Order: sequence, then structure tokens, then C-alpha cells
Amino acid sequence: MPPPPPPGGGYIPGAGYVPPSPMGYMPGAMAYAGQRTDGLAIASLVVGIIGVVCSIGCLGVVLGPTASIMGFVARQRVASSGGALGGGGMALAGMILGVAGFVLSVAWFLFIVLGSHNTSTG
Repeated sequence: MPPPPPPGGGYIPGAGYVPPSPMGYMPGAMAYAGQRTDGLAIASLVVGIIGVVCSIGCLGVVLGPTASIMGFVARQRVASSGGALGGGGMALAGMILGVAGFVLSVAWFLFIVLGSHNTSTG
């Protein structure tokens, strides 16, 4: 009768490879889930970027306040989540870009309107 295989498995001369014995599930250390980014913060950033890019077409008048409001709400949700939600920086960037898109859009509109009223006589 051959000797029993070693507990960790391995090679036994004359018998070949012996796989390790099944050990079942090992209890692991408790892991915490990572911070989730608030979806409203991401949406605020995206809408803010689109508002700045499209401010020439006066689309920033609509998208700017939308991004600012979403960013404000997202920052409140991140602050009240107790660390479970992340994305406060994205929400702040969305707020800033929303205001910038609104201002640029209004400035562009005023430039077009006031620039078209030339009183020069030819």
C-alpha cells in the first residue's frame, strides 16, 4: 500500500502528480465597497461641458442653469451621504461650467444683437 499523499499535493516518486486536497471556501477579510460616483454629478459635468461648447448657438442659456442646478443638488447628495457617494468635484465643475456656459451664451447673444444695429450711413 503506497503512503498517503502529502497535504499540499505535489509529486510523489513512482506515483506521479497528486493534486492538492480540496479545502472549501476560505473565510476572507471583510471588504468595503468603494465609493460610488453620484450619477447626477456626472450628468452635471456633461451638461456643463455641452453648455460651454454650444454657447455660441445660445444653447448655454438652457443648458447652463440646468447644469448648475444638477451640480448643486449633486453636491448636497454627496455631502449628506456620509461618504457613500463621491463626485463632489465633478458636481462643482458642472456648476462652474454651467454658469460659464450661461454667461458666454448671453454675452454672445448681446454681441450679435448689439453688433447688428450699426447706425453707419453709407
